[in-house]
Amino acid sequence: MNNAALAALACALALTACAGTSPATPVENASSQSFTGARHKAGGKIAHVVIIVQENRSFDDLFQGYPGADTQSYGYISTGKKVSLAPIGLEAPWDIQHSSGEFFKACDGQGSLPGTDCKMDGFDQEFVTCGRPVGGPRCPNPNPQYGYVPRSETKPYFAMAHQYVLADKMFASNFDGSSFVSHQYAIAGQASSSVDFPSQSTWGCDGGPQDTIATLTAQRTYGSPIQACFDNQTLADELDTSGFSWRYYASNISDLTSGIWSAYQAIKHIRYGPDWKTDVVSPQTRFFKDVSSGKLPAVSWVTPTCDNSDHAACGSNHGPLWVASLVNAVGKSQYWDSTVIFVFWDDYGGWYDHVPPPLADYDGLGIRVPLLVISPYAKAGYVSHVQYEHGSILKFVEDQFGLARLSASDKRANSPEGDCFDFSQKPRAFVPIPTRMKAADFVREPIDPRPTDYE
Repeated sequence: MNNAALAALACALALTACAGTSPATPVENASSQSFTGARHKAGGKIAHVVIIVQENRSFDDLFQGYPGADTQSYGYISTGKKVSLAPIGLEAPWDIQHSSGEFFKACDGQGSLPGTDCKMDGFDQEFVTCGRPVGGPRCPNPNPQYGYVPRSETKPYFAMAHQYVLADKMFASNFDGSSFVSHQYAIAGQASSSVDFPSQSTWGCDGGPQDTIATLTAQRTYGSPIQACFDNQTLADELDTSGFSWRYYASNISDLTSGIWSAYQAIKHIRYGPDWKTDVVSPQTRFFKDVSSGKLPAVSWVTPTCDNSDHAACGSNHGPLWVASLVNAVGKSQYWDSTVIFVFWDDYGGWYDHVPPPLADYDGLGIRVPLLVISPYAKAGYVSHVQYEHGSILKFVEDQFGLARLSASDKRANSPEGDCFDFSQKPRAFVPIPTRMKAADFVREPIDPRPTDYE
């Protein structure tokens, strides 16, 4: 969607008075704040943090019926009719649009009147690709946005939750369902007020000046577009400065169709700096080798291929098996006793969720997504009801390694440290997550078997 179309959409949604030429809202930057004194409670027990980023699932969709968690097996559509959530597998060959415009449709409330709760009854208004064009994949039911993943496919995720911590109040820091923006939040706690998606298939710094992205104003209208190539301070910069190692494991960085899963491609000083060749690593299966060879960095981000992502329209249900293989690799290694693994889903992907997202800022929060916290010090079989967001993970890392805050997201967020861990306990022995696929199976797979427009 081009910028003119985005501006028209903003006006059509009548979020507030359309201001297409207004500058984007300045993003609070806390990187200049110096760190003073200890902030963590782990007592130096954590030396490694692994951040596994999966794709496009709401909490109700992926963890439906999990004991002790806040899930709901029904929802309401825009007519007021109550509908039951239907089982729809991860391998569904169609997708749901999840841009900022679709968020406001699904939310039905928060945006046109700031401070009011979303009614969460407009998901049926989101555009779906099933049935389009004629002869394409058939929609599974009249309301395909109202679904949940069958338990037969989510067994590994449920097994992780049973052993460790599942957080049921995790929200995306950005309200639009854009993986581009979400992945920027995962590394920088902000995205330069950008919203939705870059305009070119060759995106980010590689796309040049013509690759632009819309911005948001404080009134939640579209501001002036900017190049989708930022110079924001990131967690990696802070780690570099403080002498800690990091790596970002992603799909083939030369394959720009899959580059949205390589977030540092949109950070200019990293894309064209020395870190690009040493710390942005492809393929993502290099993670297995680094763990087994004793080269796990202090902080790792691990992103999937389409097949292993949980993203709709990828035609695969291997995502839970992929994540289980990553967790098992760390759990069976020398690093288990000093590691925390966070598994989260970058956005809701258009799937129904019944919990209204809190209004935290002009661009957030977004619809609820799952978060798993895995560590020998994580509470066993615990459901955390504390509110988290992308910035919560950044804050945890910052507190363990003595780093400054990056932006508004990690400054305001609750850290999982307070509710998800018991660092007074001895490290628990690792129990492997049952899975029928092993690391070697994923290493043999193509880096990304088909090009797609990842959202």
